[in-house]
Amino acid sequence: MHTTTSRQGGHQQIFLRRKLAAEDVHKLEVKGALVSSRKARTHSTGIMLSSSVSSMRRSALQACSRGMVASSSASLIAVPARALLRSSQRASILLSSRASSALPPQAVGRRDFSQASASRAVSTTPTSSINDPAEEEAQRFLEEGTALIESGDIENAKKAYERSLAIKESSSALFNLGVCQYHNKDLTGAIASWNRVVELSPNSSDAHMNIASAFVMSVPPRPDLAVDHLKTAASISPEDAEIQFNLGAVLEACEQLEEAGKAYQRALDGGIARAETNLRNVSAKLATALLAVKDHEKNMEKAAQESAAAQKKDSQ
Repeated sequence: MHTTTSRQGGHQQIFLRRKLAAEDVHKLEVKGALVSSRKARTHSTGIMLSSSVSSMRRSALQACSRGMVASSSASLIAVPARALLRSSQRASILLSSRASSALPPQAVGRRDFSQASASRAVSTTPTSSINDPAEEEAQRFLEEGTALIESGDIENAKKAYERSLAIKESSSALFNLGVCQYHNKDLTGAIASWNRVVELSPNSSDAHMNIASAFVMSVPPRPDLAVDHLKTAASISPEDAEIQFNLGAVLEACEQLEEAGKAYQRALDGGIARAETNLRNVSAKLATALLAVKDHEKNMEKAAQESAAAQKKDSQ
């Protein structure tokens, strides 16, 4: 996991974002729609904090490969689908943040989550002021949490964010708390934190993508819910090429190939070169599927003709 620090409106926020890798599409088999996940958008080089994600992802892969179906109260789409997880370094999830003065990073990466333009997350807490001692205190704990998470101290960073939130609620502290919970494998807690971010900042596509990431890592996985959040993220930031790439990967794994091809094309148009390979793969799958359908129809027609001939012979 990597982290960088930046400020938005006087607040620091960490982003978790991951991009999907094409060759892993076949690895997961689940009942339900497929999941995508998101990587951090970063404006600077991150530092490695943890490798715990590797085991988490292996667990998710194993759970999905066994065909496990989620059983929470949320609606479940019970149709066979292939789930996928993609990453370039396979073990890393990046934590990052965006500086308000920085330009949006270009879409990069092939098998790790790409960095692409997206709506900036905005803290619901106003800029700290000398007239608001409570907010200054909340801000101090927020900054302390960011420093701790950068040093690799996830547990104490989590406590700092919790103390910040106990004083004054903010999207930034909630978002970063969710990141800590995610890396502590408290996916239920992370989802709850990011859902609250969505309540406070409905246009946070990053929060929706992180929620999707948590759902795919859940045991059992909740791909049906993950895909819902991925689509919501895409609706919020339709020009975000990374979201389109991930959406294409999700749809491809769900074998919704025509829609996957459209999403990959949008990703390619947005500057993600990797999407060209995926688009070719989807086209090949569509061609194969079409041939299979035609062969099936021929076999069915032949069987019907043979059956009719047999019945006619028996009646004579």
